[in-house]
Amino acid sequence: MAEPLLEVQDVTVTLDGFRALDGVSLRVMPRTVRVIVGPNGAGKSTLLDTITGRTRATRGRILYRGADVTRMAEHVIVRAGICRKLQTPGVLEHLTVFDNLAIAARRQKRWWAHFRAGVADAERAAIDAVLADIGMADKADRLAAELAHGEKQWLEIGMVVASQAELLLLDEPTSGMTPAETARTAELIRRLARSATVVVIDHDMAFVENLAAPVTVLHLGRVLKEGDIRTLRDDPEVIAIYLGRAREAERAAG
Repeated sequence: MAEPLLEVQDVTVTLDGFRALDGVSLRVMPRTVRVIVGPNGAGKSTLLDTITGRTRATRGRILYRGADVTRMAEHVIVRAGICRKLQTPGVLEHLTVFDNLAIAARRQKRWWAHFRAGVADAERAAIDAVLADIGMADKADRLAAELAHGEKQWLEIGMVVASQAELLLLDEPTSGMTPAETARTAELIRRLARSATVVVIDHDMAFVENLAAPVTVLHLGRVLKEGDIRTLRDDPEVIAIYLGRAREAERAAG
């Protein structure tokens, strides 16, 4: 049986006396998608912060490929193969789509000395492959500032992929997207799982169902339930704590 790529073991995070995470345990297998849902304040982003070293665990361990990364610096964790996309797109708007990807793809991160003229053939091929994956090959020369919101989200997902990380952490990748863009993003993430492991935080239940992946429900910093979304959406406890609020938000937005 394959070993988990990521294992969170009884992790607690205390921030100014508040337990943002309270004994969270999680196992994510290689080349799979895992979705994390929960109401605001459940601890979802704190969990990703802790995995990436941005926040330190008060107790517990985080293992990546079997190695303890709990106390590693952020840049060391990135180099080990974990990369995160934040909720708000962080693309460099004054650069082209290609150049944003080139910075992410470059193994030597001294990007100020090299742009397109200095991109190695292997990196160029990798960037072209990412452009095809995110459906933006025809926009390679566009400035990122000229992209629509959904396109910026796809570009940043592409930047995470271009980094050649093995574990991709995506924080609300469909935020602000249209239903058509959301469906396309689900398709993209399913494709990415053929060669990488993807952990996704999102609130859109249609998107979560479209991913057809195991779901972990967080509440008050704890794991409330785990399972497939079709089972969880009929769970009385999940409905009371989370899905009822999510449906009310969807109705209000619509």
